[in-house]
Amino acid sequence: MKEIDSRFKIANREALIGVALAIFNFGWWFFFAYGLGDAKPEEYSYVFGFPAWFFYSCIAGFVVMAVLVIVVVKFWFVEVSFDEEEES
Repeated sequence: MKEIDSRFKIANREALIGVALAIFNFGWWFFFAYGLGDAKPEEYSYVFGFPAWFFYSCIAGFVVMAVLVIVVVKFWFVEVSFDEEEES
């Protein structure tokens, strides 16, 4: 039986990390957009001139996700060679 290439294991792990980041991003956005945005516009609170729900879901969410992606890529992703390995 042929052994599974270790590159596939690494790619699978990194794909799962990417899916987890995407789910976290959607959860963050959904919580703040619908949690804080579920009021009449007259009752909104504002951050830097934006409604709080928009600021936290879109602007702060983007910054948080950018930092998370940088940290994940720098510390958990592994450089993988795409060259085929020679059979020994």
